[in-house]
Amino acid sequence: MRKINKKIATIVLASLAVLGCSDDFTDVNPRYTINSETYFASEDDYNNALIGAYDILQSTYVNVILGEIASDNTHAGGESANDVVGWQQVDRMEHTPINDNLDDIWDWNFAGVQRASYILENKDKIDFEGKAQIIAEASFLRAYFNFELLKWFGPIPIKPEGQFVLGDETTFPRASKEEVYTYIENDLMYAVDNLAEDAPEIGRVAKGAAQSLLGKVYLYEEKFSEAASQFNEVISSGKYHLYGTEAGENYENLFEYLAENSPESVFEVQYTGTEGAGFECLQCSEGNVMVGFSGIRGYSGPVFASGYGFNLPTQEAYESFEGGDARKDVTVLDIEAWAAETGATYNIGNQDPETGHTGYYNRKYLPRQNDNLGDANLTQPNNYRAIRYADVLLMAAEAMVRGNLDEGQARNYLNQVRNRAGLDDVSTSGNALLDDIYADRRSEMMGEGHRFFDLVRTGRATENIEGFTAGKNEVFPIPLEEIQFSNGNWKQNEGY
Repeated sequence: MRKINKKIATIVLASLAVLGCSDDFTDVNPRYTINSETYFASEDDYNNALIGAYDILQSTYVNVILGEIASDNTHAGGESANDVVGWQQVDRMEHTPINDNLDDIWDWNFAGVQRASYILENKDKIDFEGKAQIIAEASFLRAYFNFELLKWFGPIPIKPEGQFVLGDETTFPRASKEEVYTYIENDLMYAVDNLAEDAPEIGRVAKGAAQSLLGKVYLYEEKFSEAASQFNEVISSGKYHLYGTEAGENYENLFEYLAENSPESVFEVQYTGTEGAGFECLQCSEGNVMVGFSGIRGYSGPVFASGYGFNLPTQEAYESFEGGDARKDVTVLDIEAWAAETGATYNIGNQDPETGHTGYYNRKYLPRQNDNLGDANLTQPNNYRAIRYADVLLMAAEAMVRGNLDEGQARNYLNQVRNRAGLDDVSTSGNALLDDIYADRRSEMMGEGHRFFDLVRTGRATENIEGFTAGKNEVFPIPLEEIQFSNGNWKQNEGY
């Protein structure tokens, strides 16, 4: 989707006629040559609208970094215990409905829903070859954004017929969780039926991405048979493999530039460092803002670039890896050991024992030295691997064990992931096998934003996340301003 990212700058959804100056220039009619009624008159219009829907994915970096901070994997970090206070609050499980960073998750994901819905409500305006693929991609994107919203906030308002318009917030209620899941499932089933086996270009979704996301949705609903069926379709397709298991591949490079959009990537969010960005509009950045925020404070040395020192893996997380696990050093950077080895220097920011410096950094998404433009910390080009084949294998294994479906195949899938990491096979069964899957999932997916939601959906959050209150912290509060806009139509989540 590098092409998609560059095209976004050329999209113009409204244009003004070039007019000479006169006293009555305000009376020119028509003022606009393109509007919501006249758009979608050509294939290019649909393609450009789709690019706009994809573009919102780049702002979802906040879902990833905050999904780690909310879990037991990382501390918030930063310059001090008051740096990006909304993240600090989530780290302590003290967040409230007045939290700008949680508001960002609500706003930016709903923006994605709106852009995808704009395409879908206009899907029948004209016909052209390839339109079914575009509509299927829009359906996938709407499902992806809605699923993120459901994970974070619980039941949300939905509008199957298209975009929300001003005033809908007072008339559309928050749908039930079951209704939202059905809505997401329907979008994804349409996508599965209509997406190509191979994406039209790098960065766009193919059928396997929709099947994998649908399987994940089923897993969250504890529909284990349906989940396993979708995952098995992806696994048996032959389209993907674990990076580092075939000739010419090295697992240690999985999160480096050379392995972007690799055969392990089922769905990958594309970023570029070719456009500058600023703090006045973080969601406008074409770069991965999470990466710069996760960088080592005041760093000077080889390989990496400096950053703001957020999202710091804890010592407990670092020590949770099995001995000999190759993932440990690919996932976490021990800054003291690295400095001793390379002569690198760095600064220590936040020293609060609950949210501050740990001595470790999220190596998967540390900024690498590069030639990105603008504010280097906001335009990092590191792609986000939103769904990896290893993730699919582990989710399939979990579904098979929890659904009492096929323990032998579940062990096979788990052991494929373990073997890639240099670990021996497991031979356990029952609850012991499930515990092995959970432990391996933490090691495999650490740093990628999944841990908090894995703990919540499996009922293990209270015992693992300090400050977590059962019956409250499974979801986050609806932003206060949204409750106010609804004039009481939406009720706040329990406990907030």
